[in-house]
Amino acid sequence: MRPIDVAFPTNAVTNPENMMKPIPLLAALLSAALILPIAQAAPAAKAAKSAAESVAVQEKVVYHINDSSIARIAMRNVENHVSASPDAKIVVVTHGKGIDFLLNDAKDDKGAFAPQVAGLKEKGVEFRVCRNTLKGRNLDDSAVIMEAQVVPSGVAEIGKLQAREGFVYLKP
Repeated sequence: MRPIDVAFPTNAVTNPENMMKPIPLLAALLSAALILPIAQAAPAAKAAKSAAESVAVQEKVVYHINDSSIARIAMRNVENHVSASPDAKIVVVTHGKGIDFLLNDAKDDKGAFAPQVAGLKEKGVEFRVCRNTLKGRNLDDSAVIMEAQVVPSGVAEIGKLQAREGFVYLKP
């Protein structure tokens, strides 16, 4: 193929008067090319914003307890959380010494833990106990109060909730 030669009159390019003349058609086309996508994007952006506002993101929090000496404080934190955000999904995961308050007949100087746990469970809070810890203490699942669920591993449960289910982590 041979290149196409385009010839311009020499005075059209080199004449300074011609260089300063506006090119109305080209300017109109460039303006339309710039403005049209912006005008088309505005309604789409408004629709996306409305959709995002109408779909509320559920607050999901995992509380990590590995020491029952803070169980009352932790449950008070959870009670405050539920009061402030009643729709929040809250899971309390325990392992190690943290399972003690979820064992049958567990109590401290303020009394039994079971009524407070039951009250939180009624509000949708879930309690999970590490089976590895139970096995390490020669306990079976029946040692755990009925309001709590036994999971294979407490730390693995925390990792799963964070990585796969989008929970945020709190450690009282």
